[in-house]
Amino acid sequence: MRRINWHTIRLVLVIFVMIFLYSFSSKRNSQRKISKIAVKFESNENMFLTHEMVNNLLIQKMGNTSTIQKDKLDLNTLETVLDDHEMIEKAQVFSTVDGFLNTRITQKTPIVRVITGNDSYYLDSKGDRMSLSDNFSARVPLVVGVISEENCKPYLKLFNEIKNDDFLSKNITAVEIMASGNVVLTNRSYDYKIVFGQPMNVDKKFQNYKAFYHHAIKDTLIKNYKEVNLMFTQQVVCKK
Repeated sequence: MRRINWHTIRLVLVIFVMIFLYSFSSKRNSQRKISKIAVKFESNENMFLTHEMVNNLLIQKMGNTSTIQKDKLDLNTLETVLDDHEMIEKAQVFSTVDGFLNTRITQKTPIVRVITGNDSYYLDSKGDRMSLSDNFSARVPLVVGVISEENCKPYLKLFNEIKNDDFLSKNITAVEIMASGNVVLTNRSYDYKIVFGQPMNVDKKFQNYKAFYHHAIKDTLIKNYKEVNLMFTQQVVCKK
């Protein structure tokens, strides 16, 4: 008489039970309705958006969340809706087993604020427009003159260099774009104008300016300068 292999039978039963429990939990989880939207901002800086604003964007796309089953959610579409917002750099949307719709938001970072005759807006590091926000005002250089969303690309390296350099971000308060394309900068601490010239050799010109500033700050004559010219990359020319 052949012996029954109880070990094999127990193993098969365990596998069937596991498959049944997994199927049951998966079905039950997919039928679970969204109970709450949880929004988290990856940084507390530059709070142009609020939790309520993100909630409203999601609700406008989904409708009444309490009637939506988890398996009916199109998470990719929700991420696309958020990514298309001009204040959002990147959005991640995912649901959890408890029915929470979790949203992680990375906001864009403005590098300058453009002021034209009838408009005012921010530009981010890629040159994309960001509207002003009622919730937050970024402390960035003001850009005036012959500047628009269409012709800003040649100046982005200069704008980003000011934003990313600790010394420049604290000392440069305004950028004027002349009709010739030349750039004139305004310093926070002194009245002189910084004639930068065309947006070329940006690194070298700013190295020259920082070297000049740290040397001239020791000399009281710096208060008498009316213009600091950086157009010549081999030297800094000052006028009183």
